[in-house]
Amino acid sequence: MPNIPSDPIMLLSFVNMKLRDQYASLDDLCDDLDIDPAWLTDTLQAAGFEYSSEHNKFW
Repeated sequence: MPNIPSDPIMLLSFVNMKLRDQYASLDDLCDDLDIDPAWLTDTLQAAGFEYSSEHNKFW
């Protein structure tokens, strides 16, 4: 995995910025950055955030 934030709030900010600026979907981001999508969604869900494919962001 690339050097990404471990703190859930910082991770949320990092991922949403990448989704907004560079990636059309969560799958694109995970593929390009070699991040396990299950790990990412589980980590952010544990902090209370859900991914919206319609909005292409976690909230």
